[in-house]
Amino acid sequence: MLQSCRIPCHRMIGAALVLAILSWHCGGPSNKSGTNSNPEKPNIIFIMADDLGYNDLGCYGQKSIHTPVLDQMAREGMRFTQCYAGSTVCAPSRSVLMTGQHTGHTTVRGNNGIGGVTGLGGAPGRIPLRAEDVTIAEVLKSVGYTTGMIGKWGLGEPGTEGLPGKQGFDEFFGYLNQRRAHSYFPDYIWKNTDTLHLNGNENGGQAVYVHDLFTEATLDFIKRKKAEPFFLYLPYTLPHDTYEIPDLGQYADSTQWTVEEQTYAAMVSRLDADIGRVFQLLKDEGLDEKTIVFFCSDNGAAQLWPGRFDSSGKLRGRKRDMYEGGLRVPMIVRYPGKIAGGTTNSTPWYFADVLPTLAELTGAKIPDNVDGISVLSNIFSEHGGGPQSNRVFYWEFYELGFQQAIRWYPWKGVRLSPDGPWELYNLEKDPEEQVNAADKFPDIVDSLTQIAQREHSPSPYFPVKK
Repeated sequence: MLQSCRIPCHRMIGAALVLAILSWHCGGPSNKSGTNSNPEKPNIIFIMADDLGYNDLGCYGQKSIHTPVLDQMAREGMRFTQCYAGSTVCAPSRSVLMTGQHTGHTTVRGNNGIGGVTGLGGAPGRIPLRAEDVTIAEVLKSVGYTTGMIGKWGLGEPGTEGLPGKQGFDEFFGYLNQRRAHSYFPDYIWKNTDTLHLNGNENGGQAVYVHDLFTEATLDFIKRKKAEPFFLYLPYTLPHDTYEIPDLGQYADSTQWTVEEQTYAAMVSRLDADIGRVFQLLKDEGLDEKTIVFFCSDNGAAQLWPGRFDSSGKLRGRKRDMYEGGLRVPMIVRYPGKIAGGTTNSTPWYFADVLPTLAELTGAKIPDNVDGISVLSNIFSEHGGGPQSNRVFYWEFYELGFQQAIRWYPWKGVRLSPDGPWELYNLEKDPEEQVNAADKFPDIVDSLTQIAQREHSPSPYFPVKK
């Protein structure tokens, strides 16, 4: 971990690099007046943390990590208590988000599959999105949006059809490969299809903290694109391990904590503070009431931090589990004047719903093959909406063999092997998934089996291993 005295140097290096990077951006000039040329279409910013637990924000119950900006976002917007990621790990969750298809249908169903390409991080079986896959960015471009992506992609390596520029993004700045994103001091990152080498990070050097570059690039994108409706996908890499940060900040005096605990808390608070810079810029540029902002995490907490942060709260499990702690994530949506502030919404929904929701919001056509539905009416509901009793939510997970999970309100089914028994939990009565009710409700279990057969479409990249 770096010493705190080095952070001013990092900030200066980051700013200088961003100025150099953005001098060769693609895109149009800024609008000096700060007005959006199409006020009927809001700007959209979708911010996603990496491995942030359900209980890691103050507005979701966290007591030890300070997140004043996101807590304020919840007070000014809508906080969802039953939103689910696309998967319990990185790449498939992002594939579900981008395509609106759940992990029984979407192309990328795991971090590694069969075939594909060897990734920049050295692992084989990296499966890219295909040319025929339709992403959120492509849907929004069809109705006049400029699209940008800053952060971790994970859905296509160099030379494949999965590159952000081939999937609807006008601009891309960040990591292509998710394993390379484990380091916050990479020797290079990507700007569109070119590599940008970060001087001082070679051979293990730690001169440039890449998260700072992402924030500066975000602010620059907003300034340049404020004249037109824009969609900015901002999948930050904080607070995924490796746990690295230039400055422990307010946690440096938490001497009863381990260094890892101090670093994790500082990473979450740094993420929070930088999101505050985004909100401040929106206000300064007159875009605050013209911009809808989403915040979530890509999956559950990587570590539970028991007795310190309790990152899953009372939920069972964590990342790579099909229980609630692995799949349920924080989700806050803010749109001043359009979304009721300080609202808590219990509507269950998941990443597959984001594409159709944004399509309805902007008047775009929803592709025929999506599994999600628009939840726009719930987001705009003054009373926060409620559970939708007939909805089915479906997940598959391949890293530990083949596992499935189904949410069918109020039931949650989990099967840990293809021919194994279903576990059954009533989330209304047992949100901590402690009482397996499968023996008491055989008819529900039979229905889960039928749903699982219906929702799974075989994939050559992710065969089911029995």
